[in-house]
Amino acid sequence: MTDFKGRHFGGEIVLWAVRWYCRYGISYRDLGQMMAERGAPFDHTTIFRWVQKYAPEIETRLRWQWRCPRSTSWRVDETYVKVGGKWACLYREVDKHGNTIDFYLLPTRNTTAAKRFLNKALNGLKDGEKPTVINTDKAPTYGAALAELKAEGKCPEDTEHRQVKYLNNVVEADHGKLKQLIRPVRGFKTLKTAYATIKGFEVMRALRKGQAAAFNITRDVRGEARLVERAFCLGPCALAEVVQFVTTQLELQAA
Repeated sequence: MTDFKGRHFGGEIVLWAVRWYCRYGISYRDLGQMMAERGAPFDHTTIFRWVQKYAPEIETRLRWQWRCPRSTSWRVDETYVKVGGKWACLYREVDKHGNTIDFYLLPTRNTTAAKRFLNKALNGLKDGEKPTVINTDKAPTYGAALAELKAEGKCPEDTEHRQVKYLNNVVEADHGKLKQLIRPVRGFKTLKTAYATIKGFEVMRALRKGQAAAFNITRDVRGEARLVERAFCLGPCALAEVVQFVTTQLELQAA
């Protein structure tokens, strides 16, 4: 319970609030009222602090589970998020099936920013997971960034850079679904708070798309919740849950 030391509520309740906020696109005030109805009253600013603390932790601890590209054909695009009254650039990358590969919130849109994002996306991937094709829009920043990464040995030299507009429809559609979660926020005040919150949105979107299905024992929303709770060592371990799940299924078949 060291992850939740000093909190007035248990880890299950804290993660419950963070997951709901990041998964369903709801305001802090409305979520506070919903939690109060279930016997856990706290101020909306408390939920904000929890999201800032634990949303990035959820993304980091589950990264090895949800970030498994199913295709080496990638779609890269950017959308914009208002931060402190100004527009910041949210770089996003999905594979051709729509699975999230990575994202990065940066204040500018130029070659340096594109290179930082692509380097982050490539970092930690196995050779077989690295892209053979990267499709982008017509922005010249991507071509320059990829050329630099290839020269530095961080991107495979045979990776093809395509600029076919309709192929990016899958990532543009995914932007829209992410914006549905961002809309209730009504703007972020700082880049730090924006990025922390978006990390929560992105990881819950990835789980909702089934990207960590291999670790979702019950294959439902409760299984998603248990993925998050296990990452913080709450509740039974995965092996105990598997045994319980199999036992339950056998009992139902025998009934």
